[in-house]
Amino acid sequence: MMNDTDLNSVLEEYDFERRFDERRALEWMQENWTTSFIFCGLYAAFVFGGQHFMRERPKLNLRRPLVLWSFSLAIFSIIGALRTGGYMFHVLTTSGFRQSVCDNSFYSAPVSKFWAYAFVLSKAPELGDTAFIVLRKQRLIFLHWYHHITVLLYSWYSYKDQVAGGGWFMTMNYVVHSFMYTYYTARAAGMRVPRPCAMLITATQIMQMVMGLAVLVLVHNWMDEVRCRSNVDNIAWGILMYLSYLVLFAYFFYSSYLKGSSSVSKATKAE
Repeated sequence: MMNDTDLNSVLEEYDFERRFDERRALEWMQENWTTSFIFCGLYAAFVFGGQHFMRERPKLNLRRPLVLWSFSLAIFSIIGALRTGGYMFHVLTTSGFRQSVCDNSFYSAPVSKFWAYAFVLSKAPELGDTAFIVLRKQRLIFLHWYHHITVLLYSWYSYKDQVAGGGWFMTMNYVVHSFMYTYYTARAAGMRVPRPCAMLITATQIMQMVMGLAVLVLVHNWMDEVRCRSNVDNIAWGILMYLSYLVLFAYFFYSSYLKGSSSVSKATKAE
């Protein structure tokens, strides 16, 4: 097992990380996690009400605010990925894969405790992504708003119980969002980004869902064998969520990158 001294010898902890009170954060989340339902209700009202409101109105030019928004989330995700990734790498190399899955100290370790809490809280402001889509009158797909709602609910629900597997979920999401928001920043700034970059990001999202399902299955299998704290309800909701994401992202990848390419190829051959 890893201790705080071992971790600090590998990763330099910053003052704000060390001073972060994870116990107060946990108490707040246990008392207020259901507030996530209020956020999601207001968000859903905005999604459908906002689209109706903008139907007869001209789209807004929000390029500069969108660049700043995406850039700020990209920086946040990159730093979060580096800090949690460093922690997870240390656990993997010193304690092994099983410990990385069952590890609960991710929520309280000096380096990762702040970023674990920042992660779950960030799912509320990330709902703002949709405001740019609605106000700019872009196509809003089911996957987008469904993903935002369910991630917020599951993240807050899981943090209050500090379940095993959380380290993997958060680290993977930080890493994927690092690429995703960097891509969004470049697009919003008017840069031409090669199509394979978008395909690669969606592919990494699909891989994240596969890994998320694998982690949940392992947590379930190891709950009684080793110290792998979780509960059946959390695992069941997590599997349902990740499975739905896997289907939706796979379909999105097919319809966006393969179906269109196939049609173009057939048309070219017909000519």
